[in-house]
This record gives sequence, structure tokens and C-alpha cells, in this order.
Amino acid sequence: MTSHDDPPVRGAGQEASARPQSLMLSFLGVHVLNRGIAVFSGSVIDVFARIGVSEEAVRSTLTRMVKRDLLVRHRNGRRMYFGLTARSAAVLDDGEHRVWYSGAVNSDWDGTWTMVGFSLPESWRSQRHDLRSRLVWGGFGPLQNGLWVAPGVVDVPNLVDDLDLNDHLNVFTAHTAKPTEADQIVHAAFDVPAIAERYHAFLRRWDGEFPLPDAPDDLARQLLLHTEWLQLVRQDPRLPAEHLPADWPAIRAEQVFHGLAEAYREPARSIAESVLDTIPVDGPSTGA
Repeated sequence: MTSHDDPPVRGAGQEASARPQSLMLSFLGVHVLNRGIAVFSGSVIDVFARIGVSEEAVRSTLTRMVKRDLLVRHRNGRRMYFGLTARSAAVLDDGEHRVWYSGAVNSDWDGTWTMVGFSLPESWRSQRHDLRSRLVWGGFGPLQNGLWVAPGVVDVPNLVDDLDLNDHLNVFTAHTAKPTEADQIVHAAFDVPAIAERYHAFLRRWDGEFPLPDAPDDLARQLLLHTEWLQLVRQDPRLPAEHLPADWPAIRAEQVFHGLAEAYREPARSIAESVLDTIPVDGPSTGA
């Protein structure tokens, strides 16, 4: 989940930019999720200063996330702390699953496609944009006008139910039949070279002896690494490996991510413990 309102920020040594809310979600996923804590806004500002995010941007992001039911405020004395809501915990759990369990390489595809057909009134531009964004999030690509496909079985209701468009959708699971081949679907509905280039860009930044040497410490590197990787895998429809080049860059990129994530884990945790001011809270809340 990202915000189009957030201005992009450039991390130390990064060619690509990340939005403050994306960075915040990565921070919360690594250092707050499942820990039963809320964090003091001032210490969050200290963490984000390491990657060039201003105090104003952090405060603005925290405020917007409260309004969107992604964070809840907890006052303790004169200090304001921020904790997770049920909504943000669900978003972060989804991100954690994509990062650690789904894998970037789909090597066990069974030939099933999920297909979504839709037809919306021409005036429904906003609804069309929201639906397409959700479909991309869910691994779909446009096969032809009004027909999107994704490899595997996708839980479409969970993906789009809150958009209130169910009456305008037709959802199927299917297999290709002659003369159509799965390889045709892959290359017609998805920009395979663009997906590969995103992984190559990740490797150019991270696959080296000492990535991001300009970053101040491993907490900064961890935050930038996790943010970029999560954005990358969320843009990846996990196409069947059998229909991709043998040297598909996601294979190496995933190895690099896991190696660096493990290398940064303990140093970053130690730094975070020294910087973050936290209070215990009773799990995710609803409302602000």
C-alpha cells in the first residue's frame, strides 16, 4: 500500500526513489509488527533522518496514516506514540508473506490461470483506475481490453471486495487450450523485459561487496533494502519459471536480498534498540 500524495525521497546511494509511506511500512514491518509496542514519533524521526527523510515528511506521513486507519496514537505523558491498527497489521502480514514465503520465482505453477473480465461505464475513471491498481497488485496483466489474467489461483474477492464492483466483474479459473499457448499469454499480458530490468536495477545497487557505502549504518541499509525489495516483489506477477529465460534475474536478486537481510538483521536491531523509544500496547487497534 502506497500513497500517491507522498513525495518521493532519495535514499543514500540509491538511484531509485521511495515514498515516505512505503519506507514507513517497511520500518513498521521490521521493527514493530508482532512486538506489541508503539513507537515515539521523535525516535521515528531520528531513524528516518538516516535516509534523508525530513522531520516534516515523517510527521506528515504519520498523520496521514492515522487518518487512513494505518496507525493509532497512544499518549504517554507529554509524548505521542504510534502503534499498528488491525488494517496496517494485515497489510504488513501480507508484505511479510510476499517477502519471506511466496518467493520471487514461481517454479511450481500447475498451468492454472485466474481470469477477470470487467466492463465499467466510461465515466467511472476513478473506479477503473482503482480496479486496475488492485489487479496489478494481485499479479494480473491485461490480456486484452477488459480481460486480465494472473498465473495460479488468486483470491479475487479479497483483492477487490471493498471497491464495490462485484456486479461488474466476471471471474474464472482456466487452462489454455489449442491454439493458445501459455507462453503467448505470458508475453502478451506482461512486460517481461520491464520486470527483468527492475531486478537488474536491484542487483546493480545491492549485489556488491559493500552496498550503499554512503548510508550511515546498517539500520539505514536495512530500511532501504526491505522497502525496495517489497516494492519489487509486489510489482512481480510471479510468472511461471518454465516460460522465462533460464538466467531470470529474480533468482540472483532473491539470493542477494536474503543474504543482505540476514547480514543487517542483528546490527540493525541493536541500533534500533538504542534509538527507538517504545511503550507496550495491547496488539493492533481500530480507530484513532
